[in-house]
Amino acid sequence: MSKKANFKNRIGVVYSTDDSFDYSEEGTQEEETLLPNEQNLRVSLDKKNRGGKQVTLVTQFVGTHDDLKELAKMLKTKCGVGGNAKDGEILIQGDFRDKVLQVLLNEGYRAKKM
Repeated sequence: MSKKANFKNRIGVVYSTDDSFDYSEEGTQEEETLLPNEQNLRVSLDKKNRGGKQVTLVTQFVGTHDDLKELAKMLKTKCGVGGNAKDGEILIQGDFRDKVLQVLLNEGYRAKKM
């Protein structure tokens, strides 16, 4: 990755004349993924800012982004619909609260329907 690509992550450095200088970035550590039986997931229906469309929203996931994407992929496959995983939330297109809740419980997650 070029040095220009990470200009937004620089900490207080505007310019350096040293050719060997490398910009340090803030260390944002991802949280370690909890075991499925330690997760407290919430499954709800959301319609806000989605043009009236309904999505099933799974929140309160604690773990790495890769594990979140893996769980989202599994849920999307089981429901047979599209979706997205970002900012610690999983969006599943449509009202699949009951099915998502059942899949999560079968996989060993602690989940509640809100």
